Amino acid sequence: MNSRLYLHFRPKLLSALTEYRPADFALDLSAGITVGAVALPLAMAFAIASGLKPEAGLYTAITAGFLISLMGGSKVQIGGPAGAFIVIVYGIVRRYGVDGLIVSTMLAGLLLIGMALLRLGGLIRFVPVAIVIGFTNGIAVLIGLSQIKDFLGLRMDDPPADFFGRIAEIAAHLNSVNPNACLLGLATAAIVFGWPALVRRLDVPILGRVPGSIIALALGTALVTFLHLSVETVGTRFGGIPSSLPDPSLPHFHLGDLAELIRPAVTIALLGAIESLLCARVADGMIGDRHDPNQELLAQGFANLTAPLLGGYCATGTIARTVTNIRSGARTPVAGIVHAATLLVILLVGAPLARNVPLAVLAGILICVAYNMGEWHEFARLRHFSNNYRAILLATFLLTVTVDLTVAVEVGLGLSFFFFVTRISTLTSLEPVPEIETQGLARLGDRVEAYRLMGSLFFATVDKIEALAEPGRPVPEILILSLSNLLNIDTSGVDALEHVRATLAGRGCQLVIAGAQGQPLSLLRRSGFIEAVGRENFYDSTASALAGVTDARLDANQSG
Repeated sequence: MNSRLYLHFRPKLLSALTEYRPADFALDLSAGITVGAVALPLAMAFAIASGLKPEAGLYTAITAGFLISLMGGSKVQIGGPAGAFIVIVYGIVRRYGVDGLIVSTMLAGLLLIGMALLRLGGLIRFVPVAIVIGFTNGIAVLIGLSQIKDFLGLRMDDPPADFFGRIAEIAAHLNSVNPNACLLGLATAAIVFGWPALVRRLDVPILGRVPGSIIALALGTALVTFLHLSVETVGTRFGGIPSSLPDPSLPHFHLGDLAELIRPAVTIALLGAIESLLCARVADGMIGDRHDPNQELLAQGFANLTAPLLGGYCATGTIARTVTNIRSGARTPVAGIVHAATLLVILLVGAPLARNVPLAVLAGILICVAYNMGEWHEFARLRHFSNNYRAILLATFLLTVTVDLTVAVEVGLGLSFFFFVTRISTLTSLEPVPEIETQGLARLGDRVEAYRLMGSLFFATVDKIEALAEPGRPVPEILILSLSNLLNIDTSGVDALEHVRATLAGRGCQLVIAGAQGQPLSLLRRSGFIEAVGRENFYDSTASALAGVTDARLDANQSG
């Protein structure tokens, strides 16, 4: 890496290690082991819900989790498979197969690296919060819906990926509910939600480091093992989990398929970027640090490029595991590396124990994840916000649930753009300069007029300025246009000003510009508009323009 890239891209791990102490390692080690235990059931559950084998989630958590901590721009972020990807991955696997998912994920990795090199990390924060809440809640609903089959132990094939087809298929098989599976799922949810309260009541701090999901997983597996409950397990569906990492391998695909995989790759890249950078911002607020968004995107890109080669799939920053990492005392990215190592040890040593893990328990864990993932209180707060905000959030939510995440985000962004343009256009106005400022012009009669343009002059507001050159409107000898309150202008605005200038000139009226500054002045200069109007007709302020025009006209009258 050359010196310029080194200055732009420097992992947080390097900065953290410059002042690393044994006490820091002790905290990172403890936090890493804790978050590794939390990640174990989630990684398997996310993979199964995505239509993959459970080991794919573990491979992703190990490989991507290691690389994101090694190369990332956040001190404490934990990377790995995420619930937000479940719906997307499930749809890709159903349509393009596992190889299509691998290619899409690797393409997404390249896109993320490109975004990092172009330093686009800061742009992610411009995604409106209504869109983020809308698709997050929508994904949470879909995750919960995807787990009903295993939660109830329904005897049915994998349901369709679309919302209405899935509901219809589930409804058609409700007569096949497995009571054992249902009880395991309900018990799991009760343990996950009730464990923190029980720990507080018992007042045993060490128990707080053991997540409720691990307790539910252990108890559920023990019940199935010793009571021989008739429920579907990891072993009965998948034949167990390999006790080693797979050899690196490339997917089988044809170059002609790449065009079809671009769309899912873009979806994975955008969602991964948004999720990881939102997670990093949450972590910043908890530890008082500031992440490097472009460095984080670079790490996410390499993680998504590498994990599929080792049996994994798409990964991103994960809020739940990151928060667990912070609350467990993590100080540096070393904790994330320990988390990946912990999962690797569990895979190598404890894989045979996973055969009896009941899928109903994993479904119960994911339903809890979905509930915690959604910001349901935002629906109740909608009454406090504008109709525009409501329309964006609800449209994004409903389209995420019923159609597709990509379509939902596209429509959300389209609505946001439309409402923004509409709002800005209402804040742009053209008004006559108040009489108190133009008293000196009274002696010139109606031969001079002065107007003030306020707001933004862009493609949606050019009609405001074009009103000055309407065919039926009488024009003065001189028209002063004050731009001192103009915040910005685009090329459409410059073109509209040039049209006004040329039209007025053709009718014997001279346009005078006053008070242009900042971005408007820069663009007017670069576009050649100043030369077209004449530098002598540009003034620093409205007052100087009024004075100059008054003096010039009085001199002309006297000489006449």
